[in-house]
Amino acid sequence: MTSSLTPAQIGEIELRVRREADALAREFAGIFSPETVNRFVNEAFSSFRERPRLLEYVPIFVHRFARDRLRALAIVEGRVAKDVPEILFVCVHNAGRSQMAAAFAAQMGGDGVHVLSAGSAPAEEISAATVQAMKEVGIDISREFPKPLSDEVVRAADAVVTMGCGDACPIYPGKRYLDWDLDDPAGQPIEAVRRIRDDIRARVRSLLEELGVEVRDV
Repeated sequence: MTSSLTPAQIGEIELRVRREADALAREFAGIFSPETVNRFVNEAFSSFRERPRLLEYVPIFVHRFARDRLRALAIVEGRVAKDVPEILFVCVHNAGRSQMAAAFAAQMGGDGVHVLSAGSAPAEEISAATVQAMKEVGIDISREFPKPLSDEVVRAADAVVTMGCGDACPIYPGKRYLDWDLDDPAGQPIEAVRRIRDDIRARVRSLLEELGVEVRDV
Protein backbone atom coordinates (compact mmCIF):
# COMPACT_ATOMS: atom_id res chain seq x y z
CA MET A 1 0.00 0.00 0.00
CA THR A 2 1.63 3.25 -1.17
CA SER A 3 0.76 6.21 1.04
CA SER A 4 2.03 8.69 3.57
CA LEU A 5 0.04 7.01 6.32
CA THR A 6 1.83 5.33 9.21
CA PRO A 7 1.65 1.56 9.73
CA ALA A 8 -0.70 2.18 12.66
CA GLN A 9 -3.05 4.20 10.46
CA ILE A 10 -2.97 1.56 7.75
CA GLY A 11 -3.73 -1.08 10.36
CA GLU A 12 -6.71 0.97 11.53
CA ILE A 13 -8.02 1.19 7.96
CA GLU A 14 -7.70 -2.56 7.53
CA LEU A 15 -9.55 -3.10 10.82
CA ARG A 16 -12.36 -0.81 9.68
CA VAL A 17 -12.59 -2.71 6.39
CA ARG A 18 -13.02 -5.94 8.35
CA ARG A 19 -15.83 -4.31 10.32
CA GLU A 20 -17.51 -3.36 7.05
CA ALA A 21 -17.20 -6.98 5.94
CA ASP A 22 -18.90 -8.12 9.14
CA ALA A 23 -21.69 -5.58 8.62
CA LEU A 24 -22.27 -6.78 5.05
CA ALA A 25 -22.20 -10.42 6.18
CA ARG A 26 -25.04 -9.60 8.59
CA GLU A 27 -26.96 -7.67 5.93
CA PHE A 28 -26.71 -10.49 3.39
CA ALA A 29 -27.14 -13.35 5.87
CA GLY A 30 -29.31 -16.04 4.31
CA ILE A 31 -28.51 -14.70 0.83
CA PHE A 32 -24.74 -15.14 0.61
CA SER A 33 -22.23 -16.93 2.79
CA PRO A 34 -19.70 -14.95 4.84
CA GLU A 35 -17.02 -16.35 2.54
CA THR A 36 -18.69 -14.82 -0.52
CA VAL A 37 -19.11 -11.50 1.23
CA ASN A 38 -15.46 -11.51 2.31
CA ARG A 39 -14.35 -12.24 -1.25
CA PHE A 40 -16.27 -9.23 -2.59
CA VAL A 41 -14.94 -7.02 0.22
CA ASN A 42 -11.36 -8.12 -0.46
CA GLU A 43 -11.77 -7.43 -4.18
CA ALA A 44 -13.19 -3.99 -3.40
CA PHE A 45 -10.33 -3.29 -1.00
CA SER A 46 -7.82 -4.22 -3.70
CA SER A 47 -9.53 -1.78 -6.08
CA PHE A 48 -9.13 1.19 -3.76
CA ARG A 49 -6.13 0.59 -1.52
CA GLU A 50 -3.60 1.86 -4.07
CA ARG A 51 -5.26 5.25 -4.43
CA PRO A 52 -3.31 7.38 -1.94
CA ARG A 53 -5.73 10.30 -1.89
CA LEU A 54 -8.63 8.02 -0.95
CA LEU A 55 -7.06 5.85 1.72
CA GLU A 56 -8.81 7.45 4.68
CA TYR A 57 -12.16 6.86 2.96
CA VAL A 58 -11.40 3.33 1.78
CA PRO A 59 -13.64 1.56 4.35
CA ILE A 60 -16.67 3.59 3.22
CA PHE A 61 -15.90 3.02 -0.46
CA VAL A 62 -15.29 -0.69 0.11
CA HIS A 63 -18.65 -1.05 1.85
CA ARG A 64 -20.56 0.74 -0.89
CA PHE A 65 -18.82 -0.94 -3.83
CA ALA A 66 -19.00 -4.44 -2.35
CA ARG A 67 -22.64 -3.90 -1.37
CA ASP A 68 -23.56 -2.76 -4.88
CA ARG A 69 -21.94 -5.87 -6.39
CA LEU A 70 -23.53 -8.23 -3.86
CA ARG A 71 -26.96 -6.69 -4.41
CA ALA A 72 -26.55 -6.98 -8.19
CA LEU A 73 -25.46 -10.61 -7.94
CA ALA A 74 -28.43 -11.40 -5.69
CA ILE A 75 -30.75 -9.97 -8.35
CA VAL A 76 -29.04 -11.85 -11.18
CA GLU A 77 -29.24 -15.16 -9.31
CA GLY A 78 -32.86 -14.59 -8.28
CA ARG A 79 -32.05 -14.45 -4.58
CA VAL A 80 -33.84 -11.11 -4.17
CA ALA A 81 -36.64 -9.55 -6.20
CA LYS A 82 -36.09 -6.54 -8.41
CA ASP A 83 -38.77 -3.99 -7.59
CA VAL A 84 -37.61 -0.96 -9.63
CA PRO A 85 -35.71 -0.50 -12.91
CA GLU A 86 -31.91 -0.74 -12.69
CA ILE A 87 -29.79 1.70 -14.70
CA LEU A 88 -26.02 1.56 -15.11
CA PHE A 89 -24.08 4.52 -16.52
CA VAL A 90 -20.58 3.76 -17.82
CA CYS A 91 -17.79 6.00 -19.10
CA VAL A 92 -14.03 5.60 -19.19
CA HIS A 93 -12.98 7.22 -15.91
CA ASN A 94 -16.29 7.40 -14.00
CA ALA A 95 -15.17 10.88 -13.05
CA GLY A 96 -17.47 13.08 -15.11
CA ARG A 97 -20.23 12.04 -17.52
CA SER A 98 -21.40 8.84 -15.86
CA GLN A 99 -21.29 10.46 -12.41
CA MET A 100 -23.47 13.35 -13.58
CA ALA A 101 -25.93 10.99 -15.27
CA ALA A 102 -26.20 8.76 -12.20
CA ALA A 103 -26.73 11.76 -9.93
CA PHE A 104 -29.47 13.19 -12.14
CA ALA A 105 -31.19 9.81 -12.45
CA ALA A 106 -31.14 9.29 -8.69
CA GLN A 107 -32.51 12.77 -8.02
CA MET A 108 -35.16 12.66 -10.73
CA GLY A 109 -36.23 9.06 -10.18
CA GLY A 110 -36.05 8.90 -6.39
CA ASP A 111 -37.22 5.56 -5.02
CA GLY A 112 -38.62 4.63 -8.42
CA VAL A 113 -35.25 3.63 -9.85
CA HIS A 114 -31.94 2.16 -8.72
CA VAL A 115 -28.87 3.76 -10.27
CA LEU A 116 -25.19 2.83 -10.48
CA SER A 117 -22.21 4.18 -12.39
CA ALA A 118 -18.80 2.74 -13.23
CA GLY A 119 -15.70 3.28 -15.33
CA SER A 120 -13.80 1.01 -17.69
CA ALA A 121 -10.58 2.63 -16.38
CA PRO A 122 -11.65 4.53 -13.24
CA ALA A 123 -9.80 7.68 -12.21
CA GLU A 124 -8.60 8.42 -8.71
CA GLU A 125 -11.28 11.03 -8.06
CA ILE A 126 -14.17 12.90 -9.64
CA SER A 127 -13.10 15.99 -11.57
CA ALA A 128 -13.45 19.26 -9.70
CA ALA A 129 -15.30 20.89 -12.61
CA THR A 130 -17.89 18.10 -12.58
CA VAL A 131 -18.47 18.55 -8.86
CA GLN A 132 -18.80 22.32 -9.34
CA ALA A 133 -21.20 22.04 -12.26
CA MET A 134 -23.48 19.67 -10.36
CA LYS A 135 -23.35 21.81 -7.22
CA GLU A 136 -24.64 24.71 -9.31
CA VAL A 137 -27.88 22.78 -9.90
CA GLY A 138 -28.19 21.72 -6.27
CA ILE A 139 -26.67 18.23 -6.43
CA ASP A 140 -23.66 17.40 -4.28
CA ILE A 141 -21.52 14.58 -5.70
CA SER A 142 -18.38 15.46 -3.74
CA ARG A 143 -18.66 12.24 -1.72
CA GLU A 144 -18.96 9.99 -4.74
CA PHE A 145 -15.98 8.11 -6.11
CA PRO A 146 -14.91 6.46 -9.39
CA LYS A 147 -15.68 2.73 -9.38
CA PRO A 148 -14.48 -0.08 -11.64
CA LEU A 149 -16.93 -1.81 -13.94
CA SER A 150 -18.04 -5.24 -12.70
CA ASP A 151 -19.87 -8.02 -14.45
CA GLU A 152 -22.62 -8.31 -11.83
CA VAL A 153 -23.88 -4.76 -12.16
CA VAL A 154 -24.04 -5.05 -15.96
CA ARG A 155 -26.02 -8.29 -15.74
CA ALA A 156 -28.46 -6.82 -13.20
CA ALA A 157 -29.16 -3.61 -15.16
CA ASP A 158 -32.27 -3.07 -17.25
CA ALA A 159 -30.56 -0.29 -19.18
CA VAL A 160 -26.82 0.16 -19.68
CA VAL A 161 -25.81 3.61 -20.90
CA THR A 162 -22.27 3.92 -22.24
CA MET A 163 -20.45 7.17 -22.89
CA GLY A 164 -17.27 6.82 -24.88
CA CYS A 165 -15.98 3.60 -23.34
CA GLY A 166 -15.98 1.61 -26.58
CA ASP A 167 -16.39 -2.14 -26.24
CA ALA A 168 -15.21 -2.28 -22.61
CA CYS A 169 -18.73 -3.05 -21.39
CA PRO A 170 -19.73 -6.74 -21.70
CA ILE A 171 -22.77 -7.44 -23.86
CA TYR A 172 -25.58 -9.72 -22.68
CA PRO A 173 -28.54 -10.77 -24.84
CA GLY A 174 -31.88 -9.18 -24.05
CA LYS A 175 -30.42 -6.19 -22.26
CA ARG A 176 -31.01 -2.63 -23.37
CA TYR A 177 -27.85 -0.77 -24.35
CA LEU A 178 -27.61 2.91 -25.23
CA ASP A 179 -24.51 4.79 -26.34
CA TRP A 180 -24.64 8.51 -25.67
CA ASP A 181 -22.25 10.56 -27.81
CA LEU A 182 -21.11 13.14 -25.28
CA ASP A 183 -17.95 15.22 -25.00
CA ASP A 184 -15.64 14.28 -22.16
CA PRO A 185 -15.66 17.08 -19.55
CA ALA A 186 -12.08 16.27 -18.49
CA GLY A 187 -9.90 19.33 -18.95
CA GLN A 188 -12.80 21.42 -20.27
CA PRO A 189 -13.61 24.94 -19.03
CA ILE A 190 -16.60 25.14 -16.71
CA GLU A 191 -18.79 26.62 -19.46
CA ALA A 192 -18.29 23.47 -21.56
CA VAL A 193 -18.91 21.25 -18.55
CA ARG A 194 -22.20 23.03 -17.95
CA ARG A 195 -23.31 22.34 -21.52
CA ILE A 196 -22.45 18.67 -21.12
CA ARG A 197 -24.29 18.61 -17.79
CA ASP A 198 -27.45 20.09 -19.28
CA ASP A 199 -27.33 17.67 -22.22
CA ILE A 200 -27.02 14.75 -19.80
CA ARG A 201 -29.91 16.03 -17.69
CA ALA A 202 -32.23 16.10 -20.71
CA ARG A 203 -31.16 12.62 -21.82
CA VAL A 204 -31.65 11.18 -18.34
CA ARG A 205 -35.13 12.64 -18.12
CA SER A 206 -36.10 11.04 -21.45
CA LEU A 207 -34.65 7.68 -20.40
CA LEU A 208 -36.54 7.65 -17.11
CA GLU A 209 -39.77 8.48 -18.89
CA GLU A 210 -39.16 5.65 -21.36
CA LEU A 211 -38.66 3.25 -18.44
CA GLY A 212 -41.93 4.34 -16.87
CA VAL A 213 -40.31 6.08 -13.91
CA GLU A 214 -42.14 9.06 -12.41
CA VAL A 215 -39.79 11.98 -12.93
CA ARG A 216 -39.25 14.74 -10.39
CA ASP A 217 -38.09 18.20 -11.45
CA VAL A 218 -34.39 18.84 -10.83
